[in-house]
Amino acid sequence: MSFSERGEDPIKELLVVKNLKKYFPARGKLLKAVDNVSLSIDSGETLGLVGESGSGKSTLGRSILRLIEPDDGEVIFEGADLRKLKEEELRQKRKFMQIIFQDPLASLNPMMTVGQNIEDPLVIHNIGTREKRRETVVELLDIVGLGKNIIDIFPYELSGGQQQRVGIARALALNPKFIVADEPVSALDVSIQAQIVLLLNELKKRFEISYLFISHDLAVVKYLSDRVAVMYLGSIVELSSKEELYKNPLHPYTKALLASIPKMPKNGNPQKRFSALKGEIPSPVDLPPACRFQSRCEYATGACKEQEPVFREVAMGHFVACHLA
Repeated sequence: MSFSERGEDPIKELLVVKNLKKYFPARGKLLKAVDNVSLSIDSGETLGLVGESGSGKSTLGRSILRLIEPDDGEVIFEGADLRKLKEEELRQKRKFMQIIFQDPLASLNPMMTVGQNIEDPLVIHNIGTREKRRETVVELLDIVGLGKNIIDIFPYELSGGQQQRVGIARALALNPKFIVADEPVSALDVSIQAQIVLLLNELKKRFEISYLFISHDLAVVKYLSDRVAVMYLGSIVELSSKEELYKNPLHPYTKALLASIPKMPKNGNPQKRFSALKGEIPSPVDLPPACRFQSRCEYATGACKEQEPVFREVAMGHFVACHLA
C-alpha cells in the first residue's frame, strides 16, 4: 500500500464548520460546551486551537468528527455535510477523517498487539488481504519511526512516546486527509513532545494532511500551525494567521494566554509581558451575560456587560469578538 498519493486533486477548503453547537444537560440547565462556532481548514493546513482546560476544545474536535453528535450547525467535509449523511455514507467519509488522542495508552486496545491495533481500521473497512495488511502495518511503523520488531507486543510494553507513535500510525492507516490531534503531546515528557511534534509536521508535509491541532501550549501551536483559533467558554474569540496573532493579539484573553508562555530574558533583562490572566474560568453552565470574558477582563466597559460582541473581521484574515478591538 502506498501513502504517497490519493489519486485525486485536493480541494482548497477541505473542512467548513458553520454555527456548530453542542450543549449538555447539567443541574437542570444547559452546559454550552460548543456555542455557535464557525471555522474552516484548507487542504494541507494546520489550524491550531488553543484555550484553557474546559473551554470546549476537545468537544469541538469530537463534534466535528461526529464522535459526539452536535446539536446544531453544519460540518461540511469535501462539500458534504457530515450531519446529513446516512450511516454508510458517513462510514465511507470517516476513512479520510481520523483522530489522535491525548492519552495514547487509553486509546489503544490493550487486548490487541501493536500490529493488530494499527491493522484494525483496515480490517473494519475490509481493505486488503491479511498479508497485504501486515505489509502496510510494517510500512506504517517505519513511517512513524518504529521498527517491525514491536509488531507482536502489547501497547503497555511500550514507552509513552512509542505508544503515541503507534496511535499516529493507526490514524495514518487509511491515508486520511484530515486529522484531529487532541492534545497529542500533553501527556508526554518534554523531550518526547518535541519528537512527536516534529513527526506530525513531517507527516503533514509528506502526505498533505490537514490538522486541527488542539493544545493549551501556545509555543507548540506556534511551531506547528498555519492559523490559530482562540477558544473561550465554548466560543471562538480570535482567529488569524499565527504570525499576526503572536505579533498583534487583539483580544484580552489572547494577550493573557501569550503572556503565559515562558520566555528567556535577553541580555539578562526581563522581556516585557502582558498582564497575567486573573481569576478562574466561569462555569459554562452559568455564563456571564453579554461578553463571557468580561468578569476576568481588566479593560471591560459597560458595553461589555450589556451586549455580546460580534465575531468580526478587523483586518485581512484577522477575526475577533471584542468591543474594544
